[in-house]
Amino acid sequence: MIKPILQIYPVIPAADEAERAALRPLGRNVERYQEAIQGTFDLVRAADELGFWAVSTIEHHFHSEGYEVGPNPGLLNAYWAAITERVRVGQLGYTMSAQNPIRVAEEAAILDHLTRGRCFIGFARGYQARWTNVLGQHLGSRATLSPSGRSEEQRATMDPEVLAAQIADDRRNRFIFEEQVEMVLEAWSQASIERDSELWQIPYPYAAGIDWGMRDATARLGAPGEIGTDGRVRRVSVVPAPYTRPHPPVFVASNASQETVEYCGRKGFVPAYFSGIGRAGKFGQAYVDNARRAGHEFALGQNQALVRWMQIGETEAEARQAIARWDVEIYRNLYWSLTPMMPYDPADPVQSVLDCGLWMAGTVEQVTEQFVRQWRELPAEYVVLIFHYAQMPKEAVIENMRLFMEHVKPALDELTSYAPAVAG
Repeated sequence: MIKPILQIYPVIPAADEAERAALRPLGRNVERYQEAIQGTFDLVRAADELGFWAVSTIEHHFHSEGYEVGPNPGLLNAYWAAITERVRVGQLGYTMSAQNPIRVAEEAAILDHLTRGRCFIGFARGYQARWTNVLGQHLGSRATLSPSGRSEEQRATMDPEVLAAQIADDRRNRFIFEEQVEMVLEAWSQASIERDSELWQIPYPYAAGIDWGMRDATARLGAPGEIGTDGRVRRVSVVPAPYTRPHPPVFVASNASQETVEYCGRKGFVPAYFSGIGRAGKFGQAYVDNARRAGHEFALGQNQALVRWMQIGETEAEARQAIARWDVEIYRNLYWSLTPMMPYDPADPVQSVLDCGLWMAGTVEQVTEQFVRQWRELPAEYVVLIFHYAQMPKEAVIENMRLFMEHVKPALDELTSYAPAVAG
């Protein structure tokens, strides 16, 4: 059966762009942020009661415009877990090219304990340069738009120097991302860790070790190997260990570049495709093949997630009006501006949103048919539903959630009846 995830993008609401400009920077507006955060209480409670598999949020920083004010997903997750009973909490995700992996391992393990295993952990590579470059500067990190995911035609039209710079940034970002995720996994699974790499020395300095006043107590009571034969710290123990063994489910947010799909397959992670069905469907089998070579057996679509925005109305015109009211401004100013390969026609912005391939919109019958058509191509085990709350009122979000669970989910359940997964 399909597992729905409600992804909350905390958008600080404004009546229109003129009001957003008049109240600039809206991302720092105390009253409106407070209103938006308080409203998530009703959203996550509704997800719990309706039977959603999980609720999640993002890590994005510096959104003075108020579009994606989500700097600390783990903190919101802990609050949401405290006010729900069944639904999982998680994030899509910790941006590992700009994060401290030890802090992520610690925070995620605590969240896993607070929820008694009712969580998942998401990782992302970071595509927004304004904050990825700032917070990742000590690692030499740069944001990436995954140029390898562009078509040959798109790459041919780019300035060669710009393309070369993007490829270099992408490689650096991927290198940092993969090493730091590996550090999180080691911190979760090993009693103590050590590392001597380009990015990290653990302990620091690695060659000399650390003079530690508690050496005798640590040698007797700490993890074996923390104190070396020279009486200095040679390893560190990241505490606590996760509640879930070996660790909570791991998701990776992606716009479905081939490298990310193959990486997720090898690791047994769940790729969450922020992309149209053409690209996501193309890589579905690649994921299964790479997973199998690593000892994980999945059916097509199993252990994979499709990300979709959704607007259901009583009529198709009503759904299009909802896109115009709650989605177009963010699509134009944020998504299209940062990912210019997405379509945008100022003469018909609503159609541009629909043409990007990420929105499902129309009557409940039309939306059900749209989902079924895509799931026949890639019967993904998870669906991540995004709404631009609180630009979109919580009542409208909850109504869309209800209609999805009552009408769309049953149709998709018939396409996602897998046998239990086998991991090597």
